[in-house]
Amino acid sequence: MKKNVRLITTFLSIFLCFSTVVSAQKQFTLKSPDGKIGAQISVGKIIEYSVSHEGDLMLDKSAISMQLADGSTFGVDPKLTKSSTSSINQTIDATIYKRNKITDNYNELTLRFKGDYNIVFRAYNDGVAYRFVSTTKKPFVVENEQVEFNFPSDAKAFVNYANKPEGTFESQYMNSFEQPYHHILLSEWNKKRLGISPLVVEGVNGKKVCIVEADLMNYPGMFLYPNEKQGSLKGIFAPYPKDVEQGGHNMLQMLVKSRESYIAKFDGATDFPWRAVVISAMDSELADNDMVYKLATPAQGDYSWVKPGKVAWDWWNAWNLYGVDFKTGVNNDTYKYYIDFASRYGIEYVILDEGWAVNKQADLFQVVPEIDLKELIEYGKKKNVDLILWAGYWAFDRDMERVCKHYSEMGIKGFKVDFMDRDDQIMVNFHHRGAQMAAKYKMLVDYHGTYKPTGLQRTYPNVINFEGVNGLEQMKWGAEKLDQVTYDVIIPFIRQVAGPMDYTQGAMRNASKNNIKSVNSEAMSQGTRCRQLAEYVIFESPINMLCDSPSNYEREEECTKFIAAVPTIWDNTVSLNGEIGKYVSIARQKGDTWYVGSMTNWDARNLELDLSFLGEGSFKGEVFKDGVNADRAARDYKKEIIDIPANKKLPISMAPGGGYVIKITKK
Repeated sequence: MKKNVRLITTFLSIFLCFSTVVSAQKQFTLKSPDGKIGAQISVGKIIEYSVSHEGDLMLDKSAISMQLADGSTFGVDPKLTKSSTSSINQTIDATIYKRNKITDNYNELTLRFKGDYNIVFRAYNDGVAYRFVSTTKKPFVVENEQVEFNFPSDAKAFVNYANKPEGTFESQYMNSFEQPYHHILLSEWNKKRLGISPLVVEGVNGKKVCIVEADLMNYPGMFLYPNEKQGSLKGIFAPYPKDVEQGGHNMLQMLVKSRESYIAKFDGATDFPWRAVVISAMDSELADNDMVYKLATPAQGDYSWVKPGKVAWDWWNAWNLYGVDFKTGVNNDTYKYYIDFASRYGIEYVILDEGWAVNKQADLFQVVPEIDLKELIEYGKKKNVDLILWAGYWAFDRDMERVCKHYSEMGIKGFKVDFMDRDDQIMVNFHHRGAQMAAKYKMLVDYHGTYKPTGLQRTYPNVINFEGVNGLEQMKWGAEKLDQVTYDVIIPFIRQVAGPMDYTQGAMRNASKNNIKSVNSEAMSQGTRCRQLAEYVIFESPINMLCDSPSNYEREEECTKFIAAVPTIWDNTVSLNGEIGKYVSIARQKGDTWYVGSMTNWDARNLELDLSFLGEGSFKGEVFKDGVNADRAARDYKKEIIDIPANKKLPISMAPGGGYVIKITKK
């Protein structure tokens, strides 16, 4: 349901100013509804735009265009035929999200040109976005796209490189989109590396610019790279695959052997992805932003059958159960134990990760003899626990409809699809097709081993999560080299702007800074136990893993009960405070209950949480906080019940690498 008001004008208004200058350029000014953000658009020999916030220049003149394979262009020597504006103020009902109502308020400028294309600009109170629209009825090919982000100075940025450090772009187009951030000047960018969006650049007066893209449906994703001009970034796009062959991880990937000279091809009219810059006056604003969701194509049809929830996960803990009288591993006895555990704690799903299908066959109909899926499905039904299957990309894509039909009829509720590791047009289109096919058979999809979300979760609400994050799995092999604690207090302000994250938290083995080790079969986390608990509130994840072993959780019943009870979708979200790379605090509401989570970097930290959002009344809180010795023994925590101060100002303390979480209810 949407409530909307649309006012269309084609004359001078407070939203659009038009003038013709001596150079014959046409100048447009598009302002946000609150008047704080302004986009200046000029149409002359080229099309450029700039963005300011309350008089501060955030983005200098940046050119945009598209080059087609037939030699024509969108945006070079443009012939403007018409311009129009509109003002939109509507409420979006979001069912699987961090809030159930989203205010969608923007002013829009549409520029129409000869050559069968339009450009649409929008100004929101939190940023500016634009997209190209092709109106042609004929097939066409996009050779390249010019995307520029010209900053007023050589600013500092949080740069997330592609995770293959080879010196060619070609080698980096295939990557898992999961790397830590480097806080560097744009001039210090490693010129051998491509960057991944979202990406945050620091502006004046503590303001930030977050570069994102949205509504990516049938087009390559955007990498970022320094332009020739200092303080400038440009978009880079993976060319269209020409020759591919099966290979990679356990023969589950399609490796690109050669590429075309163009980046995308189309049969006719299309809407291209939105390019957006989110503007924040304070870092905490980035930790609660709806831009990507607002720009995405709305869902069509009924998705009331989609069931978010928690998942008992096998792979991170390497199927390590103890105190049992059977040999653990990929077998029915082990998964029945996981199902029993999930049932006891009200956990909705158990996942069968890699290993249930015969290895290196890329055939999801070849099930290993140790697994009887029908028996497990029936066993789960009796316990009110459903099953999700892991699937390698090529095994899923090669026979998609047959796979979905077969396993949905059997009673499987969804797939965790892994090892795509590309975002060229073919692979982006796969995500669209996979979502559509899974929806046809009422199945969930968790896209692991993939690029960041761009709003597909709004278009297909059965797409319930994405990886594209350097998650807790890294602790199995890279713990000593990776500063996961600092990374954890960066991603809520950058990666999470794009959408939910399949981070897979929940470790019960916790290590302080000097004690972390990589133990593949019995992994641990960096930072405190309470940090792991807080991540269930701070990280958005509509289908959220419990990564550790049921045996470990059963020894930690107090923490496990708390984790199992934390919702995965919310009625409302409030970002309380934070600074990128230092700390973050977020509050989320479900019904009459609020959860608040805080995390810090390796600095011990005292904060005051402003809980005025609770409104009038008396409240109590169930608190999990770092124990007095959590700086040495990271698993040390204290649980207590407190009264919320009458002034709604709550002081908290966190250990180095620590966390704090509170469940608040009215007395």
